[in-house]
Amino acid sequence: MRILHTMLRVGDLDRSIKFYTEIFGMSLLRQKEYPDGEFTLAFLGYGDESENTVIELTYNWGTEKYEMGSGFGHIAIEVDDVYAATDKIRSQDGKIIRDAGPMNAGSTIISFVEDPDGYQIELIGVKK
Repeated sequence: MRILHTMLRVGDLDRSIKFYTEIFGMSLLRQKEYPDGEFTLAFLGYGDESENTVIELTYNWGTEKYEMGSGFGHIAIEVDDVYAATDKIRSQDGKIIRDAGPMNAGSTIISFVEDPDGYQIELIGVKK
């Protein structure tokens, strides 16, 4: 067994694809419209879906915004250097919601970014 994907509902598919490809360097792996259901799915990630977990962006036609709710936490992405990654995202006008630094009650270096729909993404430094 393995995790296949995490699905996020988005209000502007093109904006979200741009965010994940330009800010996080993911590739758009596939995209398909479902006219009968009035939605579009886009799958993004760092490699082939047969070997990697990916993000599924779901755009329900005509829905521009969703309530976050209190159950979802965040997506975590491992990076070589959290400080450099955070600075790069900031320079690309990404929204930093917690600057790079040691986690609360620990020494792991992390930061948090928010995507265009308000989903939180944690950057975690590579364990050395």
